[in-house]
Amino acid sequence: METLPDNVLLFKTNIQTNDDKACLQQVLAPLPIEKWSVDTEDVDCVLRIVSGRLQPADIIELVSRQGYQCSELT
Repeated sequence: METLPDNVLLFKTNIQTNDDKACLQQVLAPLPIEKWSVDTEDVDCVLRIVSGRLQPADIIELVSRQGYQCSELT
């Protein structure tokens, strides 16, 4: 199993389309995020965020406010 660095946050979401990603881009752009991606091919639509400053609860709140499901993967 791959060990992830401490600054990588993983979430299960229902983000599935390019429009969903564009909506998320607007919300995440002003945040201290080095890199983010959504694996829409994965059954869990995994949102991966690289940030040394954000906490999982911060991301869950922001994504949920946009109407998407979001829960931390551990």
